[in-house]
Amino acid sequence: MQFNPRYSSLNAKLYHQQQPKVLLGAKAGHFNVNLANHLHWSEQDQHDWVEICSGQKTFAEFEPLAMVYAGHQFGQWAGQLGDGRGLLIAQILDKNHQTIDLHLKGAGLTPYSRMGDGRAVLRSVIREYLAGHALNSLGIPSSDAVGFTTSTQGVQREKLEPGAMMLRTSDCHIRLGHFEWINQYQPDLLPEFTKKCIEWYYPECLDAEQPILAFATQVIQRTAVMISHWQLVGFAHGVMNTDNLNITGSTLDFGPYGFLERFRPNWINNHSDHHGRYTYQQQPSIGHWNLWMWLNNLVPLCPINIDKEVWKEKLAQCLEHFEPTFLEHYQHGLKQKMGLPTFHKESFECAMAFLHVLKTEQLDYTQSFIRLQNKQYEALKDDCLDRRQFESFLTQYLQLREHHDVEASDKIMQSVNPHYILRNHMAQKAIELAEKNDFSEVERLFNLLTTPFTKQPDLETIADLGPLPDDQPEIMVSCSS
Repeated sequence: MQFNPRYSSLNAKLYHQQQPKVLLGAKAGHFNVNLANHLHWSEQDQHDWVEICSGQKTFAEFEPLAMVYAGHQFGQWAGQLGDGRGLLIAQILDKNHQTIDLHLKGAGLTPYSRMGDGRAVLRSVIREYLAGHALNSLGIPSSDAVGFTTSTQGVQREKLEPGAMMLRTSDCHIRLGHFEWINQYQPDLLPEFTKKCIEWYYPECLDAEQPILAFATQVIQRTAVMISHWQLVGFAHGVMNTDNLNITGSTLDFGPYGFLERFRPNWINNHSDHHGRYTYQQQPSIGHWNLWMWLNNLVPLCPINIDKEVWKEKLAQCLEHFEPTFLEHYQHGLKQKMGLPTFHKESFECAMAFLHVLKTEQLDYTQSFIRLQNKQYEALKDDCLDRRQFESFLTQYLQLREHHDVEASDKIMQSVNPHYILRNHMAQKAIELAEKNDFSEVERLFNLLTTPFTKQPDLETIADLGPLPDDQPEIMVSCSS
């Protein structure tokens, strides 16, 4: 591995250095060989992956550390938070010469654990491991993981569960909440911290007339693009607190997430979200709110030659980029999923009519686009109670397709409409088998989700292609991990 330690060069008030606390009886769960190769893991590193992914082996080039940050959780100021069960154990260069964080989850108590025990359970580790892999395979920037381990040591949640650790990778673990903590508790560190964030993640902004404004605009735009990608594949993060969004617009912190099955935009996939704050349909507005909270922490960075009220107005203008950026990427992506001409003014209206059909008829989001892609119009209509509504949509859809190169648009549809997403019941089956020391279903899903846009009849099962039957209860996911 090629080490590039950066975070430990910051003021020591921003972190606490400590070694992982090893779980008893660590053993292999799953290893992501391709990712390890991309990160320049040597043969010896790959041979020792269980020791590395369980905290038994760390690196002389980087002393593990827990970050401190703060955040707004469910819209309320939560005060000091931080890595309560995870440690940054290395920063290394990948094959693209990009710095990647290695973050060990479930590594034990830290000064920021609050009332937690510093551990992770196998259930939550498998869900995050598969979700990060799924989103990356869908082309959506996200954390990933080199591997995870289970153990013979139990961890108490609602019941005693197998303890586990996972070695997460991300281009960035600096969250919006880092700025909130610094501004609240160590404001003198804000200028240098912000400068380093720009140097490390947005060096092109250094040449701007106002680097901080350029930086803020880039963070806002990347976040908007990320959320547009979530919406297009039907991904609901479930807990979009300010401490769960980073500054590079890559998905971070999988808790009670879910991929939409039957198209219900107001579906509450986190049973702790009693008011539906973090539903799928709320994600763009919550992203905007979080960024507004974040921008408030850049107010103290007002240059001496600019009036403070003018500076506030300039920061607010940065946020004006969010909505048009989101809409541009979402509308373009939705037209591509539908195979509609991106230039035609009625294409988005037609796409929204299709979503209205999916919503009123409670059709499966992912497979409905596949059926449309495969021109299975009669099959779609047969699933509709209101056949006239579908026929009205189809008439407009086919007329718009006449204005387009159908063959070219069909190829685009095939490249953007996945056959497979990680449904909750798929993950649950893998978890239940893994808790019996059978990781075959984790391996099958990992392989299936590696190429989600390619039909894999020899690997798929019927359960991968649709929601559970109506007579089976929906899988609910909590924040417990």
